[in-house]
Amino acid sequence: MATIRVLLVDDECLVRQVLTRMLTAYPNMEVVGEAATGDEAISSVERLQPHIVVMDIRMPRMDGIAASREITRKFPHVRIIGLSEYADGYHADAMEKAGAVGVYRKSNATEELYGAIKKASGHDSPESFA
Repeated sequence: MATIRVLLVDDECLVRQVLTRMLTAYPNMEVVGEAATGDEAISSVERLQPHIVVMDIRMPRMDGIAASREITRKFPHVRIIGLSEYADGYHADAMEKAGAVGVYRKSNATEELYGAIKKASGHDSPESFA
């Protein structure tokens, strides 16, 4: 079984740790890196070449909306999933316009994120990521 490479971007270290533990429990998921700012996310995508970026919307210096816009422009093959407690209204719309394939609430991440990543990859099974 091939692996889906995931980059986690959130300014809260604890959130990144929890999501890393959750995702690495699945045999077809590999968290290839973490970033705490939008700037770090952009450089990490270039360096680590993930398939999926899970991006917090609100972060210091460069928010997830601006970072998503830049990643989508530079790396159009990378899929971005927005993650925030502000997962509706303006923030969700702005994330989707910036290139995110979906926006989910952090509070629902443990229930929804694995399925969202599989959906964003475009495959029910990730064999095409070999």
